[in-house]
Amino acid sequence: DMYPGNCWAFKGSQGYLVVRLSMKIYPTAFTVEHIPKTLSPAGNITSAPRNFAVYGLDDEYQEEGKLLGQYVYDQDGEPLQMFPVMEKSENAFQIVELRILSNWGHAVYTCLYRFRVHGEPA
Repeated sequence: DMYPGNCWAFKGSQGYLVVRLSMKIYPTAFTVEHIPKTLSPAGNITSAPRNFAVYGLDDEYQEEGKLLGQYVYDQDGEPLQMFPVMEKSENAFQIVELRILSNWGHAVYTCLYRFRVHGEPA
């Protein structure tokens, strides 16, 4: 659900999440969702991701995957934001890494509410 605080919070402004999809897909877009400022008890969403990158991985042990795009989540935009794949790949992926590079200024933690991967089945 999208209630304030019901997020995956990690310490600091950088972190990553690796997701195994139910099948191999050719990724076409990614969606990041955060609560709007109006629902935040503090009136801001400084813990929201800001700069992030998405990678396709061949397996969970791969250290550096194929970069699919680098993006900015707009804290003043809609809560749900879609980002198209920037770097097209001939490969299909079942494992996707979301790498958060910065947040909107929260010094202690970053909150990730929802991350979705869109694509065509391989």
